Amino acid sequence: MGNLGFQELLIIGLVVLVLFGGRKIPEFMRGLGKGIREFNDAKNNVKKELEEGMKEKDSTNA
Repeated sequence: MGNLGFQELLIIGLVVLVLFGGRKIPEFMRGLGKGIREFNDAKNNVKKELEEGMKEKDSTNA
């Protein structure tokens, strides 16, 4: 995957505008933000559980 330039982002934005319409874009972006937030929360929970597991493993081996 390469970097997206201004022209590519503009074309993607126009396609989204045509497909979803101006009124649906804020709803779409809220849903996207919520999805990203939930993904990050799940990622952080898994990371926390792994770190706690490693600490438990280290304390039982010591």
